[in-house]
Amino acid sequence: MGLRVTPVIMAGGTGSRLWPASRQLMPKQFLSLLGEQSMLAETLSRLEGMDCSDPVIICNEEHRFLAAETMRKCGQGNARIILEPVGRNTAPAIALAALAAGEDSLLLVLAADHVIKDHDVFQCAVTAAAESAKANSLVAFGVVPRSAHTGYGYIKAESIHKPSTIERFVEKPDAETAASYLASGEYFWNSGMFMFRAQAYLEELGRYRPEILESCRMAMADASKEMCFIRPEADTFSACAEDSIDYAVMENTDKAVVVPMDAQWSDVGCWASIWEISEKDDRGNVVRGDVIGWNSRNCYVDAGERLVATVGLENIVIVQSKDALLVAHRDSVQDIKKVVTHLQDKGRSEYLHDREVYRPWGKYDSIDFGERDQVKRITVNPGAKLSVQMHHHRAEHWIVVSGTARVTVGDRVSLISENESTYIPIGVVHCLENPGQIPLEMIEVQTGSYLGEDDIVRFEDQYGRT
Repeated sequence: MGLRVTPVIMAGGTGSRLWPASRQLMPKQFLSLLGEQSMLAETLSRLEGMDCSDPVIICNEEHRFLAAETMRKCGQGNARIILEPVGRNTAPAIALAALAAGEDSLLLVLAADHVIKDHDVFQCAVTAAAESAKANSLVAFGVVPRSAHTGYGYIKAESIHKPSTIERFVEKPDAETAASYLASGEYFWNSGMFMFRAQAYLEELGRYRPEILESCRMAMADASKEMCFIRPEADTFSACAEDSIDYAVMENTDKAVVVPMDAQWSDVGCWASIWEISEKDDRGNVVRGDVIGWNSRNCYVDAGERLVATVGLENIVIVQSKDALLVAHRDSVQDIKKVVTHLQDKGRSEYLHDREVYRPWGKYDSIDFGERDQVKRITVNPGAKLSVQMHHHRAEHWIVVSGTARVTVGDRVSLISENESTYIPIGVVHCLENPGQIPLEMIEVQTGSYLGEDDIVRFEDQYGRT
């Protein structure tokens, strides 16, 4: 390829159409929806064997520890993680990445929530795209269409069999228009993946949307850096105009080309698309977990942690989580986003997080709660430490199930082992850490007049949350 590729992975968004699995604080790109790895980890895995430099990840501030932990598990501890203070669509996001990577970099822009089953064909397409990108073209990857899909945008090109000049981009069509595109043999699905030199992209962005480029340059000039995180200056970036790379650059530039890619690509945007690409039984059902399907056809059923039995159903989606149950017709899954909006408008927590909540130190599961009490199952990773904190309205009882806890209560520090417990009164400064080599498992019982997560006063925190 001649020039090392810098992967730029866009990992923002909340995936609301995949509720209740995907939540605002644990969106789809960090979930294992189709295999053992998260979708972000899968995105990195399809680059194995290529000559790549450290990736640049773009995500939201509230997902920073999820992204960092994914990078650590994937052996990408040197990745740079750009934290957008607000979402401004793909044109500004890619500009931030281009500035962070350096203008001489060859960027491969990927989305963290795509599925590509044929990695060899994908890498061949990247190699072909690199030749055009090194000649200062801006390359879009066009997916050879398999059907008249109405959920994707399209790209018209001179040929769908070789790299070609882009004639035009078109929005998601209706069924009749999509069928005509497929029959013409002149259109690709628009994958939303790109390749170009950072300098070439920034020059074209400056030509067509100079105010976006200026805002991004200023935000990165005043960016703060902490560990692997890069934070563009918030006020400057928040004032940046919002636009997609398609509208801002690709539809205007005369340097745009499209490279064919027939690598079994899918944009996993809803439960119907997951059903489409998953292996099915002889009745067309996709099942995960403990499922009994009686006389049911073409269904998607994710049982979560409980038995789910279906009788006489057809084209139905059932997804069960610890705190919610979704039942929808497969043709109506696009409307799940309206349910999430309703939950948000009502101030309900189910849009925000599941019962099991991940933290940089581990996770907790709220297994039971009442008006003045709450029970949590807490897991603290080896070597991890919670913040030094206190609560105004609740006391806490901690019982160690397995592992060892180092507990600070006021001025007293003690080690609490399996089957032992301790008590933290209201208003007392305390801290919990796991000094061991295995996860610390605990039961926490909270009692008090108010049990919300915002009743935490942090004095010290190794994760920057004070």
